[in-house]
Amino acid sequence: MGKAKNCITWRKRLLIFSNGNRPEMSEYTLGLAGAIGHDPAAALFRGGELVAAVEEERLTRRRHARNEMPYHAVRQCLQIAGIRASEIDRIAISYAPISLFSSARWHYARRHWYAPDRSLDSLFNGNRRYRRYLRNLRQTLEQLHIPPDQAQIVPVEHQVAHAASAYLLNEPEQKTAIFCNDVKGEYSNMLFALGENGRISKLKEFHNPDSLCGMYAALTDYFGFEILDGELKVMGIAPLGDAEKYDLSALASCRGGKFKVNNKLIGTVGLRRYKARSQGHYFSRKLVDMLGPRRVGNLVDDPYLHYAAAIQKLYEDMAVQLIEHHLGDVLDETGILAVAGTGSMNIRLNQRLAAMDKVERLIVHPACGDSGTAIGAAAHAIRQSGVKLQPVGNMLLGPEFTSRQCIDACRDHREKPVWEDLEDPHAKAVELLAAGELVGWFRGRLEFGQRALGNRSVLANPQQENVADQINRQLKFREIQRPFACSVLAEAGGEMLAGQQADPYRCIGVRIDEDWRRRYPGIAYADGSTRVQVVDAEHSPDFHRLLTMFNERTGHPLLINTSMSRPGEALVCTPEHAVELLVNSGLKYLILENLLVTRRPEEDSW
Repeated sequence: MGKAKNCITWRKRLLIFSNGNRPEMSEYTLGLAGAIGHDPAAALFRGGELVAAVEEERLTRRRHARNEMPYHAVRQCLQIAGIRASEIDRIAISYAPISLFSSARWHYARRHWYAPDRSLDSLFNGNRRYRRYLRNLRQTLEQLHIPPDQAQIVPVEHQVAHAASAYLLNEPEQKTAIFCNDVKGEYSNMLFALGENGRISKLKEFHNPDSLCGMYAALTDYFGFEILDGELKVMGIAPLGDAEKYDLSALASCRGGKFKVNNKLIGTVGLRRYKARSQGHYFSRKLVDMLGPRRVGNLVDDPYLHYAAAIQKLYEDMAVQLIEHHLGDVLDETGILAVAGTGSMNIRLNQRLAAMDKVERLIVHPACGDSGTAIGAAAHAIRQSGVKLQPVGNMLLGPEFTSRQCIDACRDHREKPVWEDLEDPHAKAVELLAAGELVGWFRGRLEFGQRALGNRSVLANPQQENVADQINRQLKFREIQRPFACSVLAEAGGEMLAGQQADPYRCIGVRIDEDWRRRYPGIAYADGSTRVQVVDAEHSPDFHRLLTMFNERTGHPLLINTSMSRPGEALVCTPEHAVELLVNSGLKYLILENLLVTRRPEEDSW
């Protein structure tokens, strides 16, 4: 693996403005995620400035890095910042012990009475996961040469870490309504809170098994998709179904600000779980009796398309009801709603929330899944210490690499790809894109979060005929019903979005009119909805330049943008990863910093 360039010079380490304007020696806070068992990550702050954040999966190449500690992510953050492990002052973790006297543990015990082992365990051994995580953390710190008594360990409740990630790094002095929508934390899974003057005050919390996001995950499992990735597939096929054809309201009740899943059907544990081939699922035999057999195979048809549409509508309706009940008064005052948690990756829900009458501005944390709690936990611990946090301009927080490192990656690869040093990589990429080719675009710092934002992307001409088929043949192999997202110049975004909220991270769904759909059929669903990243010169100057040059040459201010990854793999991080993807996919062209890389032609054989 190539060694990344240091992104923070030694001169920048000397001063930090904390309380007031007094310069002090920098205090380093490390935030860690992954205690839930997936998506471990690390984030590093210098004082109140976020200087690095990396997900473990990007380095190990194991999707979601399940049950792993963020060892490699921490090392990468230290390298980016140019500091030693011994300089870490504080470690914030996005998981906290919950008191026996908390209503959360008793709620869990009552709702799982039918599984006495689970019920009693929540009462008498309710912090077992926390204790196990601390043991693993101490071992990891030892491997990183961080003495256990050197850095203060600060536990932050999981949903509070989600809330902090969305609220504290935007405009924390403004009063903000906060909605965290997650499958699970310690016990909490939904949090409604008020953010004001940098403080987060809980207004209402829901505890397992009564999880709105968990309801969606259970149906994802029923549809035959894998939880964590499959929810996005369910959301993607939902527009193809009829939401009114089947009534799924039996799954949960939502009225008067209360929410409760029917755990005779979903959110089940123990013997209530439906089992197939010795594998337990997040729903019961009764759900199968009600809806029919669990889907198997690749074909998504009736009734599953209609079930997908119905669960998406139910999910949105219930979320809106709960927000109006618990946050309506706050929204009347401020109009600002910040959301985070795994459920906030559902761009259709976010589109619905952005359209609420009381919501003037929707803030969706771009790393709204569990990896983002590394940032949130650290931010919360820093704010609690009295240090003011600096706004985060973009999510380009990972390592970057030199052209020499890129050449070494090509030279050392077993397939010996061909590379050419380019005087103007943007011009070459535009030439290829205008000719209808797909182009891998690897430049600058790695993105943090679920989206490729123009630094580790595969790009395509949106006017190219059958462009979605082309991307699927060469790289993605996804369901034919799912279009691809796009990135558009901010200068053209206003016309395209027609008053809808512009989003630089592709976290909010939008609807485009018939003219845009006709010109660019590969980017929209049948109902006109799509995902759009609005790119400006201030926050993404390199990618903005590429889009500008493409627009000048073709008259089209957007490009299709999909992640530089194959199905089931994490986004590429290093030049070695990018070259490996090139030689093992149908992709023909890769811009690797200032290089054009192609596969070596096969030798003629006789």
